[in-house]
Amino acid sequence: MQLESLKTFCDVVRQRSFSQAAREGGITQSAVSQIVSQLEKRMNVQLIDRSTRPLRLTPLGLSYYEGVKALLEQYDELEASIRHARSEIVGNVTVAAIYSVGLSDMGQFVRRFQSALPRAQVHIDYLHPDRVYERVQDGSADLGLVSFPKKTSSLAAIAWRDEEMVLACAPKHPLASRLAVAPRELNDLAYVHFDKDLVVRRRVDRFLREHQVSVDVVAQFDSIENIKQAVAIGAGVALLPEPTLRGEVKSHTLVALPLFGCHFTRPLAIIHRRGHRLSAAAKRFMDLLLEPEVVSSQSNGQDASRPSPVAHPKAPARGANGSAARSIQG
Repeated sequence: MQLESLKTFCDVVRQRSFSQAAREGGITQSAVSQIVSQLEKRMNVQLIDRSTRPLRLTPLGLSYYEGVKALLEQYDELEASIRHARSEIVGNVTVAAIYSVGLSDMGQFVRRFQSALPRAQVHIDYLHPDRVYERVQDGSADLGLVSFPKKTSSLAAIAWRDEEMVLACAPKHPLASRLAVAPRELNDLAYVHFDKDLVVRRRVDRFLREHQVSVDVVAQFDSIENIKQAVAIGAGVALLPEPTLRGEVKSHTLVALPLFGCHFTRPLAIIHRRGHRLSAAAKRFMDLLLEPEVVSSQSNGQDASRPSPVAHPKAPARGANGSAARSIQG
C-alpha cells in the first residue's frame, strides 16, 4: 500500500469532499474515489458514508483515520530525522474556527507559524459553531476556535482571549454621537440579534435580562457579518465583540460604543479532543495562539502582533483586551 493513497484518504476526510481532495492533491476526482474504494475493498469495510453531504466517516472509518493520521505523522517525523532535521517540525494542522474569528487576525498567526516552520502547513476552515465542535470531535480538525465554549467530557477547552462587547449602530443613529451607552438605553430599541440556537444569543439575552432591558428584535442571523450589514443600513442596533467591528469603524460604516457601568465580554477558547495526543505541529500552533501579547515601544504600548483596537472617534482611549491562558474545565 502506498503512502500517497493514505494521504489522499486523509485529504478526503479533512475536506469532507472527494472533489476538494482531488484539487488539493492535483489528481482527478475519479482517482480519489478509486483510492478510497480500494482501501475499503482491501479491508472489506465501509470507511466513508457517501449518503450524506458533507461526507462523514463511519465508526470504523474514524478509527482507521486516526491510525493512518498518526502513522503519516510518525513517518514525516522519521523522514525529517533521517534528513538531519530533528528540530524541524513538519506536517499539516487543521483548525476549525467560528466565522467571527477575524481573517486578518488569523492570517497573521498563520504567517508567523509558517515563517518559523516552513515545512508545516496550517488550514483554517470557517464554520458554524456546531460544525466546529463536530470537526474537532470526529478528528477531522486538530483544533477548534469557539466562543462561550461548551462543557463536554470529550473535549478540552483552553481560554484564549476575552473580547469586549460593545453597541454597534449606524453613523446616523441617534446614539451614534454618544461617548458610551448604559444598558438601560437599549430598552425598546430596534435590535438585530443572533439566531436563537446560538450560545451567544442566550448570553446576550441573559445580559439584557440582568439589566432589565427589553429590545425589539427586528431580525436575527447566524453570523456577525450579516448582523453588521443589517445594522449598517439602519435596521437596528446590536451588541457585538469590539474586534469584529474595527474594519467598519475605521471605514466609518459603523460606530462602536462602549457600555457604561457594566462589564460584558465574549470569551474565546481553543478546543481539542481529550486524551488525544496533538501532533507537534498542532501543539506548536496552539502555543503560538497562546503566546502573551507582544508590546512594541514603537506602537505606543499597543499590541504589535495583532490589529490595534479602533475606538469610537470621540471616546476616551481604552486598554487592549487580554487574558492569561487558563484551562476551562469541562
